[in-house]
Amino acid sequence: MMMHRRNVLMIAVMALALVGACAKKQPPVARPTTPPPGTGSMNRPPAPPEPVAEPTPVPPEPIAEDSLASRDIDEINKNSPFQPLLFALDSSEVDATGQQTLNSNAEILRKYPTWVVTIEGHADERGTPEYNLALGERRSLAARTYLISLGIPADRLRTVSYGKEFPFDPGHNESAWAKNRRAHFVVTSK
Repeated sequence: MMMHRRNVLMIAVMALALVGACAKKQPPVARPTTPPPGTGSMNRPPAPPEPVAEPTPVPPEPIAEDSLASRDIDEINKNSPFQPLLFALDSSEVDATGQQTLNSNAEILRKYPTWVVTIEGHADERGTPEYNLALGERRSLAARTYLISLGIPADRLRTVSYGKEFPFDPGHNESAWAKNRRAHFVVTSK
């Protein structure tokens, strides 16, 4: 009989273990979280930020009648507001003085945004015509490139080289040659 009790007890323990293993497990219950401080008892989302008012654009001041703006192109070029850009012998490099000249010329171009300018490259009488034409072109392109770097639109700047054909000073000495090594600015459209 003892054996029988043992078997029955063993079967009962196994049955309980089996029933316990087959029982449906309950998912854990999430505890409610506490609201962040300062929200009070209402669970409303925060209000959206107020839109920033855009400043009202101020119209530019009326420009007084400008004496250059009212002139025709020939009059403008006769007493040109542009300074010539001078170069060293056999050079197309824009030096510090040349940069100041081009900065001044850029201000004029900004003041008159409809003007189209042709930059003429010139050389002195020394050298072959081919060399002087090429040098004049390098000079006009150097001036154009610098003005573009200052924000002047490229479509407002044309270039041409005249080499030694149109000297500013017809003399045959260093003083005259220094004046002839230049980039000259001509208003071609306004």
